[in-house]
Amino acid sequence: MAKVQYTTVKDCIAAVPEERQSAFKKLRSTIKKNLPKGFKETISYGMIGFVVPHKIYADGYHCDPKLPLPFINIANQKNFIALYHSGIYADQSVYDWFVEEYPKHCKYKLDMGKSCVRFKKIEDIPFELIAELMSKFTVDSWIDIYEKNIKKK
Repeated sequence: MAKVQYTTVKDCIAAVPEERQSAFKKLRSTIKKNLPKGFKETISYGMIGFVVPHKIYADGYHCDPKLPLPFINIANQKNFIALYHSGIYADQSVYDWFVEEYPKHCKYKLDMGKSCVRFKKIEDIPFELIAELMSKFTVDSWIDIYEKNIKKK
């Protein structure tokens, strides 16, 4: 079965199963309310994404410079809601902070990959922690870390 490629945020949200709609919308809202100015919401890699637009960072994403620099994505996956946060992957101090804080906000074990946090128990998404995570990077600090740690020179 081919993966659906959404063209609008509204379509992406509408495709989330009814039992996850509320949690998914609250996650998106938490990100939007707490993310510093300059990031733009869009569809990125078939998910809702928050990116640094080309008007701020003309170089775009090193993997495909036609794309804006990605920062955060959220997606409804088969068995969980996913938060993909590039800053967790790129900045060890933010990663360490998040891993230490998570158990203080959530009764279930952290299920995380390099940049992906998987929420299998949607009733226990740590929205306050996610709000705090959003404040850890400005557009400028994300660009600096990206250029220093990730971008191929």
